[in-house]
Amino acid sequence: MSGKKGLAVWAVVCLCAVLTGCSGVKQEEQPKSIKIGVTVYDQYDTFVSQLIEKFNVYAGEKETETKTAINIELYNAANSQTTQNGQVQTMLEDGCNVICVNLVDRTEPTSIIDMAEKRGVPVIFFNRELVEEDLERWDQLYYVGAKAFESGIMEGEIAAEVFRSSPGADKNGDGVFQYIVLEGEAGHQDAIVRTEYSVSTIIDSGVEVEKLSYAIANWNRAQAQTKMSQMLGEFGAAIELVIANNDDMALGAVDALKAAGVRQDQWPVIVGIDGTDVGLEAVKNGELAGTVYNDKEGQALAMLNLAYELSVGGSLSKLALEDGKYIRLPYAKIGPGDVAQYE
Repeated sequence: MSGKKGLAVWAVVCLCAVLTGCSGVKQEEQPKSIKIGVTVYDQYDTFVSQLIEKFNVYAGEKETETKTAINIELYNAANSQTTQNGQVQTMLEDGCNVICVNLVDRTEPTSIIDMAEKRGVPVIFFNRELVEEDLERWDQLYYVGAKAFESGIMEGEIAAEVFRSSPGADKNGDGVFQYIVLEGEAGHQDAIVRTEYSVSTIIDSGVEVEKLSYAIANWNRAQAQTKMSQMLGEFGAAIELVIANNDDMALGAVDALKAAGVRQDQWPVIVGIDGTDVGLEAVKNGELAGTVYNDKEGQALAMLNLAYELSVGGSLSKLALEDGKYIRLPYAKIGPGDVAQYE
């Protein structure tokens, strides 16, 4: 081949190479399908299950918008980090484009990070924040969630406002808010921070407090009911405030009070965090004094959009990442007058 015809063919070949790159697929073309792997620490956690439900809804909407099939592999680690590590390995072997991880143990992401980095697959951690130094180990690690201390501050503000505005909250009339804590998980950063900031906020607002007791209930409603029943047996009507690290545990306290036959007008003030559907209903009917809304819709959408862009090699600039790695959604206080906005 020679002359003008040969040059023309060579020009076409060069143009095709520029358009397709090494993959042989035009850069501007959307892939026909992507695969997103998701593993959660416990599928029975109410907040996490509702977040994943929204994630699936948004994935369906994204499919319609982009004409790209989004296949989601969902796994339940059942509170076992070893199980979760194995699930991530399976998802990587199955060819997932990105892995979303709700860590069982926030201090043990090493195996997951190492496996993902070896295969070049990005990881989005969500809801249970890992240690900052671990997130900095590779440039394809991300986190979607919220700032735990903000929820603690708002929970404390709700409790302090109730004490100041409702004379019945101080049941023994001593001017001191006697409280107990239902804590999420031993040594868990979110649980520690939520407790610390809720109590310090009450004190900073000018309300004197006295800690009667606390119990670890692992974010679980049934465990919280058991622990609350034990503390009711020990302290009875002396409990004026229940600070719960999430709505499920707050509702466990409600269950214990009902089981003990305590009239609702004699209940302590109970405050939760997360704004789950059942938590909102409990605020609406007066069983909880309030809750702090953890934006499951916002987090689910942010995670879906980030996973999609990572999967198709898209731009992350429009996702407003903090430090190139974080997407954080704000909390909101919810009392009886605010519930309708979040139902």
